[in-house]
Amino acid sequence: MFPHANGRFVRLWPLALRWAFPPWFRRYVELEWTATSISMFHAQLVPGLVQTEAYARAVLRTGRPGNLEDLVTARMERQRILTREDPTKLWIILDEGVLRRAIGGKRVMSEQLEQLRTLTETPRHVIQIIPRTIAAYPGSGSPFGLLSFDEGSEVVHVDGFPKGYVLADPDDVTTARDTYDLLKAIALPPDESASRIGSILKECHS
Repeated sequence: MFPHANGRFVRLWPLALRWAFPPWFRRYVELEWTATSISMFHAQLVPGLVQTEAYARAVLRTGRPGNLEDLVTARMERQRILTREDPTKLWIILDEGVLRRAIGGKRVMSEQLEQLRTLTETPRHVIQIIPRTIAAYPGSGSPFGLLSFDEGSEVVHVDGFPKGYVLADPDDVTTARDTYDLLKAIALPPDESASRIGSILKECHS
């Protein structure tokens, strides 16, 4: 439905919510669109919100969907929250293994890591890397994100299988925030993380 949408996706947003995303994910996409800041953690993959098109295609292809190009287009269009007039702020924490895992091959990973490195140079965004020397840390068993808004309380999105879910209970949000603060503390500082991305790019994907 949406191959090569060239921005039409945004104008057809209500229809897109109905057809481009599974029902369980639509509420999250609506929240993501209105969030002023998003804090994400992932130990296995680069989050969809900052994936390159080639990386997204390689990841989504593993599920053997019949509408692969529609799914890729929808994922790319979600990223418009980062380039609109008032872009969403991002804070992303990744396990170093995410950078070393060869999703789609060297060319795909090289492009993906270059994009992450560019994000580290954007003052509005922060990327931190948890070095592989740290074998265990809080939250490592489940990717999750915290969404903040101009109005209303934070919510937590847990990226699970076969479906993710949104939590709004204050106790759940507090637990997620505390865990994220711990992850920030054990991850490399932003400047060192940017250097680590560059090192892994040369070492593994050049």
